[in-house]
Amino acid sequence: MLIYLIVFIEGFCSLGAEVIALRRLVPHVGSSIVVTAPTIGFFLLALAIGYATGGKVVDGHLPRVARNFLLAGVIAGVGLAGPTVNVLFTHLQPALMAYLVFVGAVLCPIAWLLGQTVPILSNLMKHSHVGQASGLALYWSTLGSFLGSLSLSVLVMQWFGVSVAVASCALGLLAGALILQHRRWLHALAPLAAAALVLWANHTPIAAADTAYADYQVRPLDLPGQIQPRLFMSNGSRSSQVDDSTPPNTHRYIRALRQTLLDELQLRDKDILVLGAGGFTLSHQEPLNRYTYVDIDPSIRSIAEQHFLRGPVHGEFIAEDARHFVSTTERRFDAVVVDVYSDRAAIPSHLVTREFWQASRRVMRPNGVLMANLILDSRLASPYARHVLDTVESVYGRCGTEVLQKAQANANVIVTCHAGGQPAARGIYTDERNPADLEKYGLRMP
Repeated sequence: MLIYLIVFIEGFCSLGAEVIALRRLVPHVGSSIVVTAPTIGFFLLALAIGYATGGKVVDGHLPRVARNFLLAGVIAGVGLAGPTVNVLFTHLQPALMAYLVFVGAVLCPIAWLLGQTVPILSNLMKHSHVGQASGLALYWSTLGSFLGSLSLSVLVMQWFGVSVAVASCALGLLAGALILQHRRWLHALAPLAAAALVLWANHTPIAAADTAYADYQVRPLDLPGQIQPRLFMSNGSRSSQVDDSTPPNTHRYIRALRQTLLDELQLRDKDILVLGAGGFTLSHQEPLNRYTYVDIDPSIRSIAEQHFLRGPVHGEFIAEDARHFVSTTERRFDAVVVDVYSDRAAIPSHLVTREFWQASRRVMRPNGVLMANLILDSRLASPYARHVLDTVESVYGRCGTEVLQKAQANANVIVTCHAGGQPAARGIYTDERNPADLEKYGLRMP
């Protein structure tokens, strides 16, 4: 049973490390398929090399596995810790270089070390034939992988945060090393010392919270004339800003959204859907309308109320993926605010497609309005910016576009569309055929 327990721990922690690595990459390079697929590929390559390496071991089986578990536990506990990953991506530029170092120096060594476990321990299994031994070993390893990926992502990250998941994975490996070395108390000191290092590396400051979806931080700001201004950061990006004034001072793009909704459109006693909660500042001290927030992270409301708003959120909160909600709900709204983009690296690709914008339109009442806060280059000159705007207008027709920080490379871009708008063929005026004088009075030429 000892061998099966060790193999189970290997499966649990190896796939757990991969899941944690993918989560740690989200604030820095996003979670798109072009990030996740290569990461999984590198992990599997290192695992395959580990299988081949373990198959060559002919003696010292248990000490070899104990050493591998010890090294993998230290690498996972320190290398997957939030501060380590943040320092790596802060000081190594471009982000691609930091990504390659992270995968090559942290994730792949873990996979290589743990990949040796099954081939090595198969030599110690006493069965009637080799197939039975390897089959049972792979069974316990794969069972551990299944439970590790499920429990760490669905339970540990959701309830306790990513740092606890990292510590759990690393401590599991160190426990395996301790089990294999328990008869030699001098050798047992190394896993215990490594466990202390892991716990220290994954100590999270009280002002921060890391969940399965994002890292959150609340930081004080030094802004003259404001009362205790503070910043709500999500995955290292400025998500929201507020102070204790009445009315509160908020981020510029929130002020732009509120001015349009409340002053220009004169919305009163209306139902407003907000996709992406941020810091819940759009409805903060705003009693004139009814707000419904949809965000994929179920923990964000309590974090914002406790550390950022320092009071209850005004409005209903639904923990759900934004696209799934607008595609399935039967509710209808007078305004839809899309605020799911915290930075360009974290823009979910399934929330910029034509199908998403069509789904957002289906939840609007006939005279409804859509307002989207996009993160684009300030000149709107890149192919990405042009394609995002073209995609929106392919559903809503012509929309208003306001760039807020024109002097910056990347800016908040507020796009305003109406439910009654319709896409139309593009046309230009020329000296040869110029119906401008008629069309400006509403007369349409064929």
